[in-house]
Amino acid sequence: MALAIDDVRRVAQLARLRIEDAQAAPMLAELNTILHLIGEMQAVDTSGVEPMSHPRDVAQRLRADEITEPDRRAALLALAPRAEAGLYLVPKVIE
Repeated sequence: MALAIDDVRRVAQLARLRIEDAQAAPMLAELNTILHLIGEMQAVDTSGVEPMSHPRDVAQRLRADEITEPDRRAALLALAPRAEAGLYLVPKVIE
C-alpha cells in the first residue's frame, strides 16, 4: 500500500499538523518506507511463536507483602464529622 501526496496532507490535517509543500515529498517517502516495513513484518509466519510480555525471560522480583503501618482506622474515623459502621458518611451531591 503506497500513499500519495494527498494522503500525506490528509493525515497531517487529521493530526492537526501544518505541513509545507516542501515537507510533503520527504514525508511521503518516509511514510511509504514505514508502510513497506510493516508489510514485510506482516508477511512473516508467526504461527508457532508464543506471545511474550518481555523480550527476556525474567521473573518479577517482589517484596514480601507485610503490614508495616499500625492500624489507625478507629482514630481516623473519630476525626470525621460523621461516620457509621466503619465508613465515612458524606453529604449527597448527586440526586
